[in-house]
Amino acid sequence: MLKGRESMVRLVGKRRRFLPNREILLSASDELELVSCPVCALKISAEHHAINSHLDTCLSESETRPGTKRKLSQRTLLDSNFFFLSKKSNEIHQSQLTNKYNDDCCGHTHTHTHTHTHTHIINHEFFSHENELHVGANISLLPDPHNVKDPNAIKVLSADSGSCKSKVLGFLPRELAQYLSPLMDKYCLSFEGYVTSVPKNPFDFVPIQIVCHKMILHGEKEFEDVEAFKCLWKYAIHVVESTKNCPPGITKYQQNFCLVIHEVLRSNPHLFTDEEKKFMESFTSLSNDSQRLFVRLYTRKGPWFRISTISYSEVLDPQEAVKGLSAMGYLCLFEDKDKLHDNDIKEILNLLTVSELHDILCKLKKNCNHGRRKSDLLESLLPSFVGGLCPHLTSLVLDKTGTCIRISSKAESLIWRAERLFFLNGEQNLSTFLLVDFGIVKYPTYDCIISEQIFPGQDDLLAYEEAIEVAQLMDEALDGNNIELVLRCIKIADSRISSSSMKTMESTTSELVATFYSSFSASWVYSKVVLLGVSFLERERRYNDAINLLKRLLNCFTCDGRRGYWTLRLSINLEHTGYPNESLTAAEDGLQDPWVRAGSRMALQRRILRLGKPPRRWKTPSFAASIKRKITEVHLQGRPLNCEMGMKNRFYGEDGEQCGVEQLALQYYAGEGGGWQGVHTESGIWLTIFGLLMWDIIFSNVPNVFRTRFQTAPLDMETDSFYLVRKSCIESHLQKIHDGMGEEILATSWESHVGTACRGVNWDRHSLTELRAAVTCIGGPCLASLCRHLAQDYRSWSSGMPDLLLWRFHGEYRGEAKLVEVKGPRDRLSEQQRAWLLLLMDCGFNTELCVFLPRGLKLSEARRFGPQKIRGGSLLPVRDGSANTVFHGRAKHIPIKETNEEVQVERQVVFESVDSSSKGTEAEDLKIEMVVRKTMTTDRFVLGGRPTPSEQAPPPPLAPRKRKRPHNTSEPTNCQEYAPSKTSPAPIIEPLVIREPA
Repeated sequence: MLKGRESMVRLVGKRRRFLPNREILLSASDELELVSCPVCALKISAEHHAINSHLDTCLSESETRPGTKRKLSQRTLLDSNFFFLSKKSNEIHQSQLTNKYNDDCCGHTHTHTHTHTHTHIINHEFFSHENELHVGANISLLPDPHNVKDPNAIKVLSADSGSCKSKVLGFLPRELAQYLSPLMDKYCLSFEGYVTSVPKNPFDFVPIQIVCHKMILHGEKEFEDVEAFKCLWKYAIHVVESTKNCPPGITKYQQNFCLVIHEVLRSNPHLFTDEEKKFMESFTSLSNDSQRLFVRLYTRKGPWFRISTISYSEVLDPQEAVKGLSAMGYLCLFEDKDKLHDNDIKEILNLLTVSELHDILCKLKKNCNHGRRKSDLLESLLPSFVGGLCPHLTSLVLDKTGTCIRISSKAESLIWRAERLFFLNGEQNLSTFLLVDFGIVKYPTYDCIISEQIFPGQDDLLAYEEAIEVAQLMDEALDGNNIELVLRCIKIADSRISSSSMKTMESTTSELVATFYSSFSASWVYSKVVLLGVSFLERERRYNDAINLLKRLLNCFTCDGRRGYWTLRLSINLEHTGYPNESLTAAEDGLQDPWVRAGSRMALQRRILRLGKPPRRWKTPSFAASIKRKITEVHLQGRPLNCEMGMKNRFYGEDGEQCGVEQLALQYYAGEGGGWQGVHTESGIWLTIFGLLMWDIIFSNVPNVFRTRFQTAPLDMETDSFYLVRKSCIESHLQKIHDGMGEEILATSWESHVGTACRGVNWDRHSLTELRAAVTCIGGPCLASLCRHLAQDYRSWSSGMPDLLLWRFHGEYRGEAKLVEVKGPRDRLSEQQRAWLLLLMDCGFNTELCVFLPRGLKLSEARRFGPQKIRGGSLLPVRDGSANTVFHGRAKHIPIKETNEEVQVERQVVFESVDSSSKGTEAEDLKIEMVVRKTMTTDRFVLGGRPTPSEQAPPPPLAPRKRKRPHNTSEPTNCQEYAPSKTSPAPIIEPLVIREPA
């Protein structure tokens, strides 16, 4: 996948069926009209949104205004609990609650009875309990803490049942149960009630009224418990009062859809025209069947639907629902062939079944033997329609499909805009409500403090929507391999960026710390399209075009975390085109940029060291020593089962099962590698630890960073403002971690928020025991340093961490940790991984690089990997280092000092072992040859298992080398001619029998 493709797919989200600006974008002239700004005289695009945005910026900067800003108020979705309340009713409700709590909770002991509350039953068993569900039927409530979907679930039981075991009628709504369940558990509240009415539709909610018969607060309870009780009861009453505004019989997805419309119109009225607001507000005036049908069709793929195939159990009369939606402009109803366009009939053809397509082909007297695949039949029909060869084709198709409907372009555009404003991303949609309702996802609790709008005006939003359309066209073109359309989208995005001045692109906020606003600008979306275009052009080897685009990005976006990657690609492409001096200059300029960080900075430094050799540069850079620091390596032997390019290597582990290279390394470190415990996690466990330790910091009350109920992190999480705005809180919290309170903070956070969604936290992959052990063995200073780097630049450091996190205890409360990056036979460190290893070394971590080498290494490969230890034909793990370094396992490292004179010692040992004692197995012929050349003062490595004192003597003279025989000869090998001289004892070599897995 091209670089930047995945990110752009997430930005676009679900592809829109109708793009309002598609024809304009594809038919627009290449040269954009430019006009001069009357304020600053800059050349800007003649488009309305560009002119308005630029004039707003210039006029706002030229005026002298006081430092204060008018703040906008917005009720948060957290408080609304998915229900909409008018401002007037909300104020009355809040005042009544305040008076009630002041009256009821003024003493230490209070008993309250007969508190009437109206709510309803959901997920009820209507047909199996018809006798219990009648008006006036008595009910009772029972908590269900063992419910797998929701531990706060509350059952609704039938109190009129004659059996000893009451029947379950259903459950209370999740929004109400989350507050009543702790009240019933901690404060011994009991509820009873009765059914107020029975719905006609079996899928509708059952209205009930419940009464609290026992509400006691004892004087022994602490003041904090009283406050907690008041807060829970307040929210419970708030939920009950909110449901009164919902029409009876409304389904959950229908209610969620109405919530999105109401919330968006209330919080962003300046982004819609009066006509658009009137159109969206008319949705609530539709019948329940019409609302449900529209929501159903909107969430389907479409775009065309056959009325004859529409059947939903909750939609009682689909025909009337379609008429109501068509009358209000939400659906386009086509039953006349004269009203269809060419593209419409092509899409309607997809609605036909294979048998219907066969019938049409037979009526047209065409060859029906086109196979049974639908695609083949469509290919045979489309030429007849496009060429006008069959004028009756449209009538034949409509006779088969009947009346067809689709969502109108106006309704789809406005609802798409409402969804984007509500969720602020392309990954979430109406299905997010279902995940919450079913208990699959639980979002954290935070306060939404809104003081600034993301989109100041409608022109900014329209420009952003147009940029999203260009991104979708780019994505569709890449899927269809439409190179012409890809180049067209790149040209459009490049022209939009070029025509925007620097002030316009950075006018979203007046402060540097609020850079997260830039991700909601049109220029930011166009930059992602251009970056994807750079990857496409590089794949096509059009490096000059890619260089021009990269220069444009660097010139237009001066404060962007992606500048490091852009600079690196610019330097690489300049070298591809034969300009090494310019490539070196670009890399050197990149190091002066404060936005070039982490792996990109490491890559540029290594490029400078490689390109900046004499005569280009005579002076060694100051960072050379830091970059060339040696990372401890461990070499292990393993033979991959597959050697295909692009496929992950598979090995046989010690247990005989197939595993990856990381699992094989874990087995080694758990055994002869030192008895380490650990996990293969890469960045997962570190982001989980960071999220749990910094939970209170992440979800603290910071203005404008939380805007919806469905966020797993603040909007500024991946920007510099995250650390700068919360610097004092972060540093005080990191000091606690440094002092050894990390394990306590992690355990408390786990118990309080387990199962709650948070960016980077994976509740299923790691247990609390593993996390506590890792935090304890890592230690406070190293852990605090790591968390500080993630807080300062989460975007740059959230990937590329080592594969393995290992730990082992020394006693009950002390231990040590090690981080290991594992590489297979053909792998090598990326620049981001190298940057992480060096950073961890600076933080005080014990790091290591574990490299798996294939069996049967050639001599050149052995020299390339340094001195290797060979034992009976198996390559044992070694470490390169000083004379005090020892090998893992049974191999020994014997240091022998040479003289200062230049000497070369060549030692050759050839050993042949044939194990024929085992019956039924093929004899193994293991031949090993190793040459160790040493110059000056060095260490000598000796073959063998347990060395004897005599082995430390100088090596014996080698016997004359005998010419090797061909492999196809059957003549036996004379081992005596290759053996060392008998004048000195030969090293002890223990042959190793290599058993191939069955």
